[in-house]
This record gives sequence, C-alpha cells and structure tokens, in this order.
Amino acid sequence: MTITINGVALLAYLLAAVRILGWLALAPPFNSKSVPNMAKVTLALGLAFAMAPTLAKQPVPQTSIELVMVALTQVLIGAAMGFVTQLLFNTIAAAGSIIDVLGGFQVAAAFDPLSFNVNSVFGKFHAQLAVMLLFASGGHLMVLGGLLKTFEFVPLMSFPDITGWGDAMTTAMSMFFSVALQIALPLGAVFFITDLSLALLTKVSPSLNAMSMMYPAKIGLTLLLVGLSFPALPEATSRITDLIMQAMNAMAGSG
Repeated sequence: MTITINGVALLAYLLAAVRILGWLALAPPFNSKSVPNMAKVTLALGLAFAMAPTLAKQPVPQTSIELVMVALTQVLIGAAMGFVTQLLFNTIAAAGSIIDVLGGFQVAAAFDPLSFNVNSVFGKFHAQLAVMLLFASGGHLMVLGGLLKTFEFVPLMSFPDITGWGDAMTTAMSMFFSVALQIALPLGAVFFITDLSLALLTKVSPSLNAMSMMYPAKIGLTLLLVGLSFPALPEATSRITDLIMQAMNAMAGSG
C-alpha cells in the first residue's frame, strides 16, 4: 500500500502550526510551565488541522528563502497576538496584586517557578479564578476561534498591516489598568476609610497609638472582605474575552 502526502498542503499545515505555537507560547494559561511543551506542540498541530480546508486554498512559499521569511512572519504574528492576549488576561491578576498592596499582603509575595515571576497571594488567587472562569464560560473556545479566524484575514503568504498594532497595544494597556482598578476599587475604598478612621482616632487620642493596629486591621479586613471583588470577576472575564477578540481582529486587519 502506498501513502501519498500532498507536500503543499503539509507545508501550509506546518506553517499554520507555527503561528498557533507562537501564540500558545505567550498566551495564558497555555504559557505556564505547568503545560508541557509537547502538549503545546500537540495542541498547535491539532488546531492547525482544524484549518486544513482553508489552508489548502492558500499559496505556500516556493523557495527556501521564502520559507524562512514566511515562518518568521508566522512566529511574529502569533507572538504579537499572544502578547496582547497575555496583557489583557493578566488584568484580573493585577487586580489581585493591587488588593495585596492595599491589604498588606505584598510582604508575603513569593517566587513562582511556573511563571518565573514573583506572585503575591491574591494576585495568584485571582489569576487562578480567571482561568477557571475562562474555561467554565467557554471563553477559551471564543479566543481560540478568534485566533484561527486570523488565517482568513492574514493568509500564510501575506504580511499584516502593522500600522494598527500600536493602537491595539495602547488600547490593551489602557484597559489593563482601568479594568484592574475597577475590580479592586471596592476594597480600595474600604482600606481608605480604615486608614482615615485610624488616623482620626490617633489625632483624637494619641495615647491609643491606633496606627500600630493599621496592618493587623487591614489584613483582617482583607480576609473578611476580599469577596467584594468576586462579583465583578465573571463580567470582567467576559469583557476581557471580548477585548482579546477585538484586539486580534484589529491586528489581523479585520476591524
């Protein structure tokens, strides 16, 4: 029995897998060290296989130089979209880090060998909640679908218009800060009132030395009231998913 493989279709398939792998290398939660590299490669090959009908209609490089340039272009496209995805998805973790700073838990930050970052208590906790909500709501399917959709707007032999990438990055950065502050704002208001109350109490009766109770009081309030940020997480996750889709579409030149 003879097995015949279409070399053109195979080449297009592998180039598509390169773009997807570049995205998986940076986009959470796939960029975690807890996800083996072989699993990332397998996922990239599987997602590229889903685009086989579309890829079969697209031209492929004919020379070695073209092949190298197209491969590098796919890595660039995938990595750029993965970076924007990472920036927007880390918004919820940033909100948890803000709560750590305001509540006095920043001193308990520790090195995370999976992400090679110093993660705080609620920063890591909120990041894990975001991953759970993303998969529970099916948002990961929307994001992966948006990634695969880019092959229709930016074929393998095409180079995207990078003039709009700056605006996409700027918008992602602004939304990173604004959404993180909105999530942490309720606890921030509580901490502000707590600090103000202790300061006034110290002013009225200096002998009480109320400011010495500031850190224990803020830590206790954080543990009691951290749930104030939870109701905002599902809506924030849905909003971030939409923003990721919009950013990838803008970078692909479709919006």
